[in-house]
Order: sequence, then C-alpha cells, then structure tokens
Amino acid sequence: MFQKISKYFSEVGQELSKVSWPSREELYGSTVVVVVLCSILSVFIFGIDFMLNHLIGVIF
Repeated sequence: MFQKISKYFSEVGQELSKVSWPSREELYGSTVVVVVLCSILSVFIFGIDFMLNHLIGVIF
C-alpha cells in the first residue's frame, strides 16, 4: 500500500515538472483582464436588472 502511495506522489511530481507555469507579468495581466471583465459584466447585469425592475414597477 505504501508503495502505491509513494508511486502516486512520485508521478505527481513528474507531471508537475512538465507544467508550463506563467511568469509574474503574464499572471498579473490575466488577473487584470479577469477583474476588468467581471466589473464590466457586473455593471451590465446591474443596469439590466435596474431597468427591468423599474419597467415592472411602472407596469404594475
């Protein structure tokens, strides 16, 4: 059983050594893109929700 666990962690280490990790600049750029797009989407959804809520208030 311990041999299987040891083999598992050994193979995990081998696979992690094959991973192409992003540089600090790439990670920062991707983070900025995600935060900006989430902010834009949040404002858009808020605007649609506000307008529909106001429209339903006018109708009823």
